[in-house]
Amino acid sequence: MLKIKVYVAFAALAFCQTFLGQERIIKIPFELTEHNNISIQAILNTKDTVHLMLHSAANAVSITEDATKRCKSLNFSSSANGVKSWGGESNTSRQSENNTLQIGKMVFDTISIWENKFSGPKTDGKLGLELFKDKVLQLDFDNKILTVSSELPNDIQDYQKLKLRFENDMLFLEARLTINAKVLKHDFLIHSGYSGDILLDDQFANDQKIEENIKIIGTKELKDAYGNIIKTMQAILPDFQVGDVKLTEVPVGFFSGAIGRQKMSVIGGDIIKRFNIIIDANRAYIYFKPNQLLHDAYVKN
Repeated sequence: MLKIKVYVAFAALAFCQTFLGQERIIKIPFELTEHNNISIQAILNTKDTVHLMLHSAANAVSITEDATKRCKSLNFSSSANGVKSWGGESNTSRQSENNTLQIGKMVFDTISIWENKFSGPKTDGKLGLELFKDKVLQLDFDNKILTVSSELPNDIQDYQKLKLRFENDMLFLEARLTINAKVLKHDFLIHSGYSGDILLDDQFANDQKIEENIKIIGTKELKDAYGNIIKTMQAILPDFQVGDVKLTEVPVGFFSGAIGRQKMSVIGGDIIKRFNIIIDANRAYIYFKPNQLLHDAYVKN
């Protein structure tokens, strides 16, 4: 009889641990679009289904103007000036307050939603990392799963570890790039909303005389969430190194002759997707390892 009681108690404890483990670890499927954006299905106010781009350089939830036309549960009662985007200093945007947002099994209350003109192709808006504050985030591009948890995973030893700089809700890491046979260290913003590879800030591009020292292949127009258009020069970096992983012949963009427009260098979605990534709860370290996309052809920014 005692053995039976011990077994029942052990089974109950095991069930409880499994149940609690499910609560602590939430897996959210995502789609990697052809434009290298991470698209996650969400439900607004239990009524409207939308696909939001996970934007590692944003701290808010936004919906495009086109999406608001079909989202019947959103009520825009106010607008605000001074909403900043990377292509313009100030924009006006409508705001909807006190919404619920469901992503997988996660439900967020009293969410403010901003209205933008644009998002990544085939997405209805964006969500930032602020929603997952104090949580470990794991992006598995092999299986297309975002895992949100309270602790680092058991296989963390399989990943390389790099220090992060967390500033103004943005994540920066140090990488190395080769220019004119010189290996240079530089900080890069991790920007999953940018579909390209590398974008260099104006000061760095000017100081290193980028236009003179690497192969130029063309120009391109970029458009931010509010429709501001900026033109970039397109070139090829001989190599770009993150931790111990070196990528060769990587497309890079920069602004010719400009100083002050692009204030930070960026690692975009075409680089990010090549690694399975873990970001710790304090945003102090990033862990990464190459995945099956490592040797995919690069987009031409």
